[in-house]
Amino acid sequence: MGIPTLISTATASNASSVDITSGIDSTYDEYMFVFTDLNPVTDSTDFQFQVNAAGASGYNETVMSTHIRITQKEDNAAQSLAYQTSHDQALGTGYQNIINAIGNGSDESGAGILRLFYPSNTTYVTPWYCTGQMTFQSYTAGTYVAGYFNVTTAIDEISFKMASGNFDGVIQMFGIS
Repeated sequence: MGIPTLISTATASNASSVDITSGIDSTYDEYMFVFTDLNPVTDSTDFQFQVNAAGASGYNETVMSTHIRITQKEDNAAQSLAYQTSHDQALGTGYQNIINAIGNGSDESGAGILRLFYPSNTTYVTPWYCTGQMTFQSYTAGTYVAGYFNVTTAIDEISFKMASGNFDGVIQMFGIS
């Protein structure tokens, strides 16, 4: 990993989405989005993202992805490692789930890091991956989600939201040199 340079910070307070519409350009080959203190209004909902190609609107670029989830119960009564077929996309255009079932209690939240590679490239697809963590009731879970946007147009906007309802949280965007 190179040296991260903070580009922007967005603080969501009961927001329906956080849309970053500037700062993603050819300055950096990699952009890193760090999200902390994610707390949805709706209990047990998923945190998602989608992008826009330059000049596009609607946050509906074609995505190919795979999604793995690891869970552990507080009392050690249940653990799992599973491929989450319901959370991946095979050339879909919807928002991509990256952290599942975040609780909305004061002792529940989500956090993670999304890395987007070569978004200004106009020859190849744009790869990305995300690692995330959440708490819900007596469970903690980690997610590993990876994929690519199947477009050869530069990507210059990104949107984050919950699958249902508004949310609080902080999203920072870094350029990696």
